[in-house]
Amino acid sequence: MLAAERQALLLARLARDGKVVAKEIAAELGLSDDSVRRDLRELAAAGLCQRVYGGALPVSAALAQYADRTLVQPASKDRVAARAAQLITPGSTVILDGGTTTLAVVHALPADLVCTVITHSPTIAAALVPHAGVEVYVIGGRLFKHSAVACGAAAVEAAQAVSADLFLLGVTGVHATAGLTTGDVEEAAMKRALAGRAADTYVLASAEKIGAASPYRVLPLGEVAGIVTDTAADHPALVDLRDAGVAILPA
Repeated sequence: MLAAERQALLLARLARDGKVVAKEIAAELGLSDDSVRRDLRELAAAGLCQRVYGGALPVSAALAQYADRTLVQPASKDRVAARAAQLITPGSTVILDGGTTTLAVVHALPADLVCTVITHSPTIAAALVPHAGVEVYVIGGRLFKHSAVACGAAAVEAAQAVSADLFLLGVTGVHATAGLTTGDVEEAAMKRALAGRAADTYVLASAEKIGAASPYRVLPLGEVAGIVTDTAADHPALVDLRDAGVAILPA
């Protein structure tokens, strides 16, 4: 079997099963483990999968540039946002992550809502300007243009001075074994810092993020209060998450 044929088969299995276990597929095809791992490295280098220990997982479509992500699953994001907006109660203090799903949350907020929002996203802050009853505090730092958020040491340090009832966390991958992941190490650190300043953290997970993985872990699943998603209840990756004890809030 040619390398291109092997790699096409690996991608087909990834699409069908949501994962590739290197040892299993090597035994099935009569190949060495090294051959399969080499194919997975090449696919990962091309951005077609996310390598993990023992195999590979689907790569997240949410790793695209910010402007491109607005075109990914917009209806799913709106459904997730509408459900997540219900978690924000009058008088509460909320940390809003950056990202297109969180921006949809802002658009779903009642016009007369009175609360306090803390964010490291200038995009989110600007979108909240028309909400007269929402006090907005912006955390500054180096602008990570890929996601249009502030990151880096200054932003992490500033996060230590805030405290909130709720954090709505955006990630690019949600997987039962890989956990909650994103594509940049400094952004992952910033998300962890913000999660540590809120009483409860809920994950915003539109359909393309469930069962996918990215290179950098943000948090283990056990450290969040739940995942807001519109993914079908019988989706294998969602079943795995539920079996792992994760609370799922259907959108």
